[in-house]
Amino acid sequence: MATFAHSIVHTFRTFEQVWEALVVDIREGVLSSRVTVPSIRLTVSKLLKPDPELADTIYNKCSRLSNWYDLIPELFPNTRQPYLKKLRHYSGELPLLSADYGSSEGWVGVNVNLKLPPELVTYAVLPNIGYFEFIPLGGNLNGVEQAYSPVGLTEVKLGEEYETVFTNFAGLYHYRLGDVVKIKGFHNGTPELQFVCRRNLLLRINIDKNTEKDLQLAVEAVAKRLVDGKLEVVDFTSHVNVSADPGHYVIFWELSGEATGEMLQDYCNCLDKAFIDAGYVSSRKVNAIGALELRIVKRGTFHKILDHFVGLGGAVSQFKTPRCVGPKNSSLLQILSSNVVETYVSSAFC
Repeated sequence: MATFAHSIVHTFRTFEQVWEALVVDIREGVLSSRVTVPSIRLTVSKLLKPDPELADTIYNKCSRLSNWYDLIPELFPNTRQPYLKKLRHYSGELPLLSADYGSSEGWVGVNVNLKLPPELVTYAVLPNIGYFEFIPLGGNLNGVEQAYSPVGLTEVKLGEEYETVFTNFAGLYHYRLGDVVKIKGFHNGTPELQFVCRRNLLLRINIDKNTEKDLQLAVEAVAKRLVDGKLEVVDFTSHVNVSADPGHYVIFWELSGEATGEMLQDYCNCLDKAFIDAGYVSSRKVNAIGALELRIVKRGTFHKILDHFVGLGGAVSQFKTPRCVGPKNSSLLQILSSNVVETYVSSAFC
């Protein structure tokens, strides 16, 4: 059980890096010196006893895995419902369920059809959790702020998109969650929501409009080509460079291994073509939007971003890699830019 799927993914990515050292700790019953927090050392040391048999079991199971596929059922054979693309890799044939939809401010809805895959899941709003309102979007996610009239639970329309507004019993009043949701149906009168994207995560320069979901789909489409090279995208984010003329998209990738320059140039071109928004394609063809730029960053760069977040007082369980880095987030851009090792410019529309 975890609040966010990405926290599970982060845990297993860390496990990939330190599993052999963990096996040594279990075999010898002594905590490694790499753990420096006194309270953690004290607590774990009380629990840790030499267990060579368990250490051998873990070592043998991990050693025979192919690129960590099926990791979860191998280590935890009684697992039935772990908390998406990377999780499928770790969990193998185990079903992935998205149980509920919530935020730090409170729960919004629950999945009433557990047979649906996470990509298609809808959440029935819990009307007794708080007071919900919905701001009609009218198809414009990034326009100039205008006066709006939120509608209630019974006034939303099937197929329309809204931003969720939340008032809870703790006193949070008319709080805009920033989530864009689509009304997919009703369950006993309460709306069933499908999460679309975050309202402020939008790549836009001209008449283009690419959401976080569009970015995710584009990266996933190109990532399929990495399989042949036994590579994967460890993590990614984006930035709109409007200081150049014309402005263009910048995509940052952290890869699991090395790739040739020819391969990376091909990935860059494919990524540019993977954005199928009509406004983006037409703008690229007439050079109203410049060529997409793919920047490869060092291994561990996104972990540095996590460390930066935690250093500012954030909790690891609340961290989500920002998929679009705005110009105001200079510290994050600095971390990314200072760790770039290779840069490729698309020639897809030349």
